[in-house]
Amino acid sequence: MSLEIKICGLSTAETLEASLGAGADMVGMVFFAPSPRHVDLATAATLGAQARGRAQIVALTVDADDATLATIIDALRPDMLQLHGRESVERVAAIRARFGLPVMKALGIASAEDLAALAAYEGVADRLLLDAKPPKGAVLPGGNGVAFDWNLIAGLDPARPFMLSGGLDPENVADAVRLIHPPGLDVSSGVERGPGIKDPSRIEAFLRAARAAEAQGSSAPTGDTAPGSAPTPPSPARETSPS
Repeated sequence: MSLEIKICGLSTAETLEASLGAGADMVGMVFFAPSPRHVDLATAATLGAQARGRAQIVALTVDADDATLATIIDALRPDMLQLHGRESVERVAAIRARFGLPVMKALGIASAEDLAALAAYEGVADRLLLDAKPPKGAVLPGGNGVAFDWNLIAGLDPARPFMLSGGLDPENVADAVRLIHPPGLDVSSGVERGPGIKDPSRIEAFLRAARAAEAQGSSAPTGDTAPGSAPTPPSPARETSPS
């Protein structure tokens, strides 16, 4: 199976078109008011029409109730729901059953102990998104531009349905692909020039670097990243950029 790449937090026709034109497999829109990437329903409907049939459309929510989810689904008509809050295993199962859409559950990773939750959620979610746990005191659950130690998941079977997220950018994504061989990648703040402001050139560079690394199929990281070391950190300008 080829690497699936998702560009998340899109909010304009220009940046959505850049993502689609560069070959993104999935495009995500954020429905969480505190986020600088939040889109209103009217904007989401317009963007959804632009993307439909060209990439999978993902609606990201954070601990949303059923009424909110129903409103979002009616406006956007997404192909998948991304649950990025503290949704329990039971809640994920209930959402999937009620709305009949594939569900991706985000799980924060900071240590090996956090991997214990994967098995339970795999039983109810169509795929998992493995993200860095938000920094202490962070208001928002993701998109903080922080990477976790990728070596924690280097042994995961790439056949498992997961996406790697957290701190990815055009400069380090090739190392992530070579080390983890993930089935999917998710990027948001790493392709921005400011909080919530996507940069078409960075979107294109990210996709190009990821696809090139996939094609090379090497198991050894390059550059300054070595096995057992932390990944290349995102630039300070993006470290506080929320999801």
